Amino acid sequence: MIEGLVALYIFMLAAVVGYEVIAKVPVILHTPLMSGSNFIHGIVLVGAMIALGHADTNLEKAIGFIGVMLATGNAVGGYFVTERMLEMFKSSKGDKK
Repeated sequence: MIEGLVALYIFMLAAVVGYEVIAKVPVILHTPLMSGSNFIHGIVLVGAMIALGHADTNLEKAIGFIGVMLATGNAVGGYFVTERMLEMFKSSKGDKK
């Protein structure tokens, strides 16, 4: 019971700190910040897959599967945002390498 309350407290604290950090970032830096954190999304995906691998009950498996799907979407979306951002910085003269 105590472990669950501690985990909930850590989650709530992380949510508040994350909101405060992101709220103070200028709008122009949001895309580079997202692209710079893609590696974190990959780590989250690996953690979700490990958690799913250790799941015993059907409820744990369902939550783990949802976690893997959300983490995958987050990582893939981050790479799409990065690609789109990089496209904006390419020259418009048709130079292709």
